[in-house]
Amino acid sequence: MDEVRNVIELKDVTKDYGDFKLDRVSFAVPEGTVCGFIGQNGAGKPTTINLILDVISRDAGEITLFGQSVDRNSAALREDVGVVFDEMGFHEFMTGRDINIMMKNIYRNWDEAAFFENLRTFSLPSKKKCGAFSRGMRMKLQIAVALSHHAKLLIMDEPTSGLDPIVRNEMIGIFREFVMEEDHTILLSSHITGDLERIADEVVFINGGRIVLTGNKDEILEKHGILKCKKEDLPGISESLIVSSEVSSFGAQALINDRASAEKLYPGAVIEQAALEEIMIGYVNGKR
Repeated sequence: MDEVRNVIELKDVTKDYGDFKLDRVSFAVPEGTVCGFIGQNGAGKPTTINLILDVISRDAGEITLFGQSVDRNSAALREDVGVVFDEMGFHEFMTGRDINIMMKNIYRNWDEAAFFENLRTFSLPSKKKCGAFSRGMRMKLQIAVALSHHAKLLIMDEPTSGLDPIVRNEMIGIFREFVMEEDHTILLSSHITGDLERIADEVVFINGGRIVLTGNKDEILEKHGILKCKKEDLPGISESLIVSSEVSSFGAQALINDRASAEKLYPGAVIEQAALEEIMIGYVNGKR
């Protein structure tokens, strides 16, 4: 069996701004996967992405892309990376034709024919100024650009935020088609955990500048659960199993980190499947 290659790898990466610190962040994104990068606003997602892209310098730690160290002289690595940000990175007066001319001078492997074919596939006009595009069209334009220099890695920051469900579904279809190629990989930063539950293979959860949880998405969902009980029964639940708990006039519930063990220890308890959003909120809130 072939060894899985990590397309992105961070080891003890630190960036200290004084009022915020990315603290010894370590995680890896295997080749051929969609990795969901989740966390509340201010958790450190954009800082981490900017460090991966070498837009800002790190204070400590190591970052590799495609097995090679990231540094400011690694322009060749970025040839294989497509970036889709929350805000469109093109001047609003530019048309698809203008963007094509610009990109020819940026990427050595720019494919003009592929770009105009992608515009047609995404129903994007080539002569219309992109400033007049809807948010969904702007996101698709960035993806069209990324695909047109044959990127093997897409790094995306909130690409489906603010889109209606129909367009979001279309975008997810585009992402799925991209990773059908074995050497294609996506790091997808998003607070829309429902989208990540549909498409992500791996999950990295960051909170307060630290990695809280990382691993296979299905395994994380399988491991966690929501235990529901009477208020008076909550103190009898092992503290080591509880990530966070909440008591109301109707009873109590707790996010637990080992559903299989809880089911054995408390066979009479109601333990439900936890959604990715519930897991994220639980770790953010902590024990009460």
